[in-house]
Amino acid sequence: MIALVTGGGGFLGRRIVELLRERGDDVRVLARGSYPALVELGCECHQGDLRTPQDVAKAVAGVDVVFHVAAMAAMWGDREQIFGINVDGTRNLLSAAQNAGVQRFVYTSSPSVVYDMKDLCGVDESQPYPRKFSAVYPESKAVAEQEALAANAANFATCALRPHLIWGPRDTHIVPMLVQRARAGKLSQVGAGTNLVDVSYVDNAALAHLQAADALAPGSVVAGNPYFIGDEAPVNLWGWVRSLLERLGEPGPSRVISYPAARAIATGFECLYRLLPLSGEPLLTRFTAAQFATSHYFSHEAAGRDFGYQPTISNEEGLRRTVQWFAAHPVS
Repeated sequence: MIALVTGGGGFLGRRIVELLRERGDDVRVLARGSYPALVELGCECHQGDLRTPQDVAKAVAGVDVVFHVAAMAAMWGDREQIFGINVDGTRNLLSAAQNAGVQRFVYTSSPSVVYDMKDLCGVDESQPYPRKFSAVYPESKAVAEQEALAANAANFATCALRPHLIWGPRDTHIVPMLVQRARAGKLSQVGAGTNLVDVSYVDNAALAHLQAADALAPGSVVAGNPYFIGDEAPVNLWGWVRSLLERLGEPGPSRVISYPAARAIATGFECLYRLLPLSGEPLLTRFTAAQFATSHYFSHEAAGRDFGYQPTISNEEGLRRTVQWFAAHPVS
């Protein structure tokens, strides 16, 4: 099998690439940067931009399956740029894949596409998209997911996976963010600390992509459907954060603030960043405040039923591996 992985140099993408190579698949990577480590793994690397149709068309030629992992995962930023990468880039890839005769397309989505800033407890894939999004990123992912699923056809099978809060060794987002904020005394527990959330150890999320692709075919039960992906059970968010930071030898949250107070602070930050305008990202947005304070975990029953998804790495083992890796590669 020849697989194309967009964003193959990223956190999740690289692990998908490694699992594909371990089982003997040929892998092509499309990414904006160059990744010598992927070349050493035997990958064919294409440097290009999802927004450039010529780059995309060249990357998909002769491919059997596409894993579309690349995205701009910014909770704050330029709407045109985020939609350009996440939506226009997906459209380009879908069109090029169909024109090239690719039969399978696995889109990496996010549970944020159904998150309405309220508790979501064990919901399944029937949960509707919200009427209004509070951030550009989940809106862009929802639009791209819908287009990917709508492209499912008799000769072109698509599906979407929604892994939640991917973490583990080589994490460039969650663990570094928590450590840096904790060290600076800027990590605050939002809410009572009783909220439960799904997390997805990177190996579990990557394995789900391979399992979905293997079961995906035109007319199969997987074709045209989205799937929530996570570890074996939800975790208490702030208990999990404290345990992770303690094992890393870092301080825990410096204070506790109520959700209403956090939401008011986030609204103020957003207004300042829009009015001045300021560069970078606010320390807190309404979306992240809600994520910190509410429960959001999902049923993985459909993924288990339709393509045999079952987490192979427990939360405890994931913590052990993650702490071991960051001990050797400290957050700066």
